[in-house]
Amino acid sequence: MESNIIKTKGFKTNLYAIFLTVPMNKENVTFNSMIPAVLRRGTEKYQDQLEINKKLEDMYGASFNCGVDKMGDYQVLKFYMEVLSNKYLPEKQNAVEFLIDLVFNPLVENDGFKKEYVDQEKENVKKLIEARKDNKVRYASDRCIEEMFEGEAYGIYKYGKIEDLEKIDEKNLYKRYQELLKEARIDCFSCGEEVEKIELPINNNKENQINNELEEHTIKNKEIKEKMDISQGKLIIGLNTPKSPKTVISVYNTILGGGANSKLFQNVREKESLAYSAGSTYIRRKNVIFIKTGIDTSNYDKALEVIKKQLEEMKNGNITDDEFDSAKQLIVSSLKLISESQEDLITYYFDQKLYEENLTLDQYIANIEKVTKEDVIGISKDITLDTIYFLQGEEKANA
Repeated sequence: MESNIIKTKGFKTNLYAIFLTVPMNKENVTFNSMIPAVLRRGTEKYQDQLEINKKLEDMYGASFNCGVDKMGDYQVLKFYMEVLSNKYLPEKQNAVEFLIDLVFNPLVENDGFKKEYVDQEKENVKKLIEARKDNKVRYASDRCIEEMFEGEAYGIYKYGKIEDLEKIDEKNLYKRYQELLKEARIDCFSCGEEVEKIELPINNNKENQINNELEEHTIKNKEIKEKMDISQGKLIIGLNTPKSPKTVISVYNTILGGGANSKLFQNVREKESLAYSAGSTYIRRKNVIFIKTGIDTSNYDKALEVIKKQLEEMKNGNITDDEFDSAKQLIVSSLKLISESQEDLITYYFDQKLYEENLTLDQYIANIEKVTKEDVIGISKDITLDTIYFLQGEEKANA
């Protein structure tokens, strides 16, 4: 459990983070997703939200945030504390001590979490899961992932399932929390100009527990259509990419659908007027690309045809210098923006450390600059279509 320090100027705040990382699995995913929500409700010392908020106010408006994320085949519980740098304050703030208190010294009653807090957070998580359908693009993307990675860790939704919430009570959730502290890989980060190390109160030797080998993926070759009362259909296509340098696939993805100069935007949206939106996203830790478009249901066949044509164009080496150069510039610009956000900096270096790549931003940018058009054309021949998911409107919506 090494405490990582990211020294950076230009921020008046210090950001501290603790990450607990465990393999994603169906048995524990819902339990794990509940834990940050309950921990933030109270500690042994600060037993309710009022006391916690008062403490944060006393620390000149410090803020605490937490949540759950999915990185590759892993579930990550994230805890953040942001506080003004000590150089701007009359006295030192015990931000690290407070963050540790929130994560490792929860309020415990009768060998369990506080029942009231658990019951309330179960309802909140239930609403979160139910609200998936509110954001249609996000819902369609999640559904494509679930279908493409059916039976695999990456196909599990990060908050779990509503039916699993019924099994959770204050005692078994606390038991799961205790297990988590023993099982999880724990990473700590301090980001700012003058920061202190995070020294944890527990012993945990799971730093190298992450298996960087990708879980074997079974190609699905399937097409799923789901109906919903919506005016705009969401077409999501999952592509498998080869085990090539991720920098090369990043450039490929950006040429394909990474911006206004991309093939998808220019051809599916601008030239053919088939889509309201058209782009693609590369998930590095699963080595897959997801094409995402918003289209009228009646344009489904034509949109699919034009999308497939863009994939063929790239396989045939039809990439202009402008497309190639614009893609690299876009990636480099986005990487440089990371330095402007403390949270983005921590996320970048956590990802690098987790997957044992340990590249600085400058090194990563240099690797992007080395990618050639020939590299991109070479890997494009091995990119295959896996899963097509279409969230379409009901008949009445298209009348």
